[in-house]
Amino acid sequence: MDIDLIFKIAAIGIIVAVLNQLLVRSGREEQALMTTLAGLVVVLMILVQEISDLFDMIKTLFQF
Repeated sequence: MDIDLIFKIAAIGIIVAVLNQLLVRSGREEQALMTTLAGLVVVLMILVQEISDLFDMIKTLFQF
């Protein structure tokens, strides 16, 4: 596992948290929720791609 992946996820989390706080304090709770959900979807897409790469690597490793 690459350390860059952890840094990407942490950076997305920090950005989403800051945007969420700014939107909540300005009274835009709906946009804050959508921002949080969008951040979650982006992180899940990154993780799904990494898991797919892992399965491809395992498949090629165990082929005879």
